[in-house]
Amino acid sequence: MATDEELAAIRARIDAIDSQLMNLISDRARCAQEVATIKLAAVQGQHDEPVLFYRPEREAQILRAIQDRNPGPLPDDYLARIFREIMSSCLALEQPLAVAFLGPLGTYTQAAARKHFGQSALPHAQASIQAVFREVEERRCDFGVVPVENSTEGMVGQTLDCFLESPLHIVGEVELPVVHHLFVGKDTPDAEITKVCGHPQALGQCRAWLDTHLPQAVLEQVASNGEAARRAQDELGVAAIAGDIAAETYALEKREAAIQDYASNTTRFLILGRDYVPPSGHDKTSVMIASRNRPGALLSLLRPFEEAGISLTRIDSRPSKTEKWTYVFYIEFEGHLEDDTVDRIMTELEEQSIMLKRLGSYPCAPL
Repeated sequence: MATDEELAAIRARIDAIDSQLMNLISDRARCAQEVATIKLAAVQGQHDEPVLFYRPEREAQILRAIQDRNPGPLPDDYLARIFREIMSSCLALEQPLAVAFLGPLGTYTQAAARKHFGQSALPHAQASIQAVFREVEERRCDFGVVPVENSTEGMVGQTLDCFLESPLHIVGEVELPVVHHLFVGKDTPDAEITKVCGHPQALGQCRAWLDTHLPQAVLEQVASNGEAARRAQDELGVAAIAGDIAAETYALEKREAAIQDYASNTTRFLILGRDYVPPSGHDKTSVMIASRNRPGALLSLLRPFEEAGISLTRIDSRPSKTEKWTYVFYIEFEGHLEDDTVDRIMTELEEQSIMLKRLGSYPCAPL
């Protein structure tokens, strides 16, 4: 039949294209190995000089260029994710990255780490946000991933507080749509859900659905949605609020999908590193500022940005923990610390503040 012949011809083309792709990806991997050889030779004999295999600004530039040049029919973000995995695998040939994240396994933070670094990064689950910072500070991990902001619940205070004491820098960001599902263990029937476990934010983000569909269930807050998934796997009658990544780690059944109250719910994560990141061409900068306690103090901190026409993307405050009723402001804005305009603003802010901490400039999330 003509249809069978047409399908056979298309499949033969696909096989030929797959062969070409395999050869091209292998060529790219060999280029990555050559890059590693050159970098290692450049620092040979310099024992205190670290080799920077991973360049956040370079990766962001590549992913943006791929999306800009995408001829279709694949959507831009789909194509960029494919290339992210290729880059992740090639980087692993140079040096596998050890990435700390807020655990246990199966959390949204692990999903964010995977989205940013790809499948080839080595995951290291940590019990707390403080522990993620510590793993990177003490060089047991190359990078860390921590939540900083949710579109419905606001900023994560623990993360901002850790920056006050940590020498680490922000080297990237990840935005992750939060889609909460209701999971149960394989032995828990519908009628026997007596308890729902979840991170406090997850429970809050699913409040309307829970009140409507499980009004009699006890809601128990746990440290993470990964921990909730573990409880649901091990305990009869317990359901968990978690994301799809939890089902990869635990023996669970998805009882209900997408039970969050707001479809646009998104969490933003920060990538922690030890080095400043050069400009990528589309960057953000984060700083923490402690102002003098006087009328108009916040206005005076914001005025230089307004006069320079620089857009602020986030501002939040935290107690300073050193003096009663004094605050530290977390300010995030478009631009890079190496920009002349930003440099002038930083000089002006230093003159009128009691503390200015440059947390880092980093590429805006490319995916």
